[in-house]
Amino acid sequence: MPTHSETRSLPYSAQQMYDLVADVGSYPEFLPWCAAARIRETRPGEDGSEILEADLVISFKVFRERFGSRVTLWPEPKKIDTEYIDGPFKYMVSNWAFVDVEGGCEVTFFVDFEFRNAMLRGIIGMVFNEAMQRIVRAFERRAHDLYGAAG
Repeated sequence: MPTHSETRSLPYSAQQMYDLVADVGSYPEFLPWCAAARIRETRPGEDGSEILEADLVISFKVFRERFGSRVTLWPEPKKIDTEYIDGPFKYMVSNWAFVDVEGGCEVTFFVDFEFRNAMLRGIIGMVFNEAMQRIVRAFERRAHDLYGAAG
């Protein structure tokens, strides 16, 4: 499956954007195709990290799939790493990084995944880049809604 990597400059602090992405339980309120979210477990990780195990329900056309992931929150460097636990994927990893820059922050996002189901692979393959861009824009709109136009 193709990967998607994107870096955006936004008029918000790195902390604001980190907090927004770390709030996995709120994803159904603003993320396209995210029908539900449930945090299974939260525990301290190593080196000051926090680990969430979460289920997300993705609804796309006639497909509705639940998948579990392990989200590692790194508050000090403001990074978030996600790895796949169970569900419809062969594999899935994503990473977020947030760095303060003059006038706001730089957000870097990377995702790589592949569905087990050939039909889902085909559908997502046709719209992959557009879908990833819609997801990133949804986070931007959420930041605007939460923090205002100027951050």
